[in-house]
Amino acid sequence: MHRAAAAWEDIVYNLVRPLKTLRLEIADDPQRRWLPRTPAMAAGLTDHIWTVKELLTTIPVPAGNT
Repeated sequence: MHRAAAAWEDIVYNLVRPLKTLRLEIADDPQRRWLPRTPAMAAGLTDHIWTVKELLTTIPVPAGNT
């Protein structure tokens, strides 16, 4: 159970939560000053902030230990 909880937190941290330290300043948009980014976006692994629903419908559940 602990492994599953730790894996879930890692996935949410990297795909769902934008970090203030990774945001990019937008120079040409007067409506917005910052572009929020997640660690996965900064690493080039994805191009958008994921929702929890998207996580639950995209990531396969690992098979049990055999």
